[in-house]
Formats: sequence, structure tokens, C-alpha cells
Amino acid sequence: MKTLEDQLAQYAAYHRDARNIFTHFFGIPLIVLAIAVLLSRPALDAGGLSISPALVLSLGVAVYYLRLDLSLGLLMSVLLALSVAFGHWAAVQPTGIWLAIGIGGFVAGWIIQFVGHWFEGRKPAFVDDIVGLIIGPLFVAVELLFKLGLLKPLQQEIDRRAGPVRQK
Repeated sequence: MKTLEDQLAQYAAYHRDARNIFTHFFGIPLIVLAIAVLLSRPALDAGGLSISPALVLSLGVAVYYLRLDLSLGLLMSVLLALSVAFGHWAAVQPTGIWLAIGIGGFVAGWIIQFVGHWFEGRKPAFVDDIVGLIIGPLFVAVELLFKLGLLKPLQQEIDRRAGPVRQK
């Protein structure tokens, strides 16, 4: 299994334009929420716990994040849990609202992503490595932590491997 640094540096290599990174702060959360919404139906009630494809997928992704890094994995697990909770809320809405939130968020998120990659002049990372779909949300969280002045050694390692972020 690739290390945290390997995964983030590989993903970051496709995201060196500051405008592209900025769009990812909106596009990726929209996509994650939309997927949680759309996969929250059907759900089985198991003693008060609503088990849905969204929950199962999120648990698997959370385990992957935890294996990459415990602290970041815990952060991502909380964010995934919030996404699943939102998805389960949306899933009990009337079908039209559920679909509008899910499909609308998914389409809007991808439009934002592709605008960012137009700035970048490069295709999305997942085109070359499907794992990029899982690393994207982690990348956004880590980039936010970098902007807050945290995880400097990790930021330096990613910049060393992928190159500096270009400000345009």
C-alpha cells in the first residue's frame, strides 16, 4: 500500500494551480455529499441504526484513511460520518427533493471540478488512478490544514515531490 505521502504527492501533481485547488474546496465536498445522499437509499433499519450503501462505503473508505494516517483518518472519519448523516436526512425527504439534492450536488460538484482542471490544464488525477477518487477528499482536508499553518513537514514533502503551488 502506498504511504500517505505517496498518495498525496501523486494527487497533488495534478493540482499545482492555486485556482484548481480552490475549486476543489467546493467541488469535492459537493460530490461527497451528493454520493452520500444518493447512496442513502435504500436503507435497512437495524435496531435504530440505518444501514445503507452510503454507510458501508464510508466505513470502507474510513478504514483506508485510518491505515494511511491515524490522525487524518480520524478527521476524515468524522467528516464521512457527517456526510452520511446528511445523506440519511436527505433520503427521508420526498423523492424529488432527495434526487434534486443528490443529482444537483453531483452535477454542480463535477462542473466546479472541471472548471478547476481547465485552469490547471490537466486532467483529473482519477483518470490515471481510480484511487484518486478516494484521495480527493483527503487532499482537500489536508490543503485546508496547510492553509491553517498546520502539517508543515507534510506540506514540504508534498511540495518537494509534486512541485510548488502556482499562484495565478
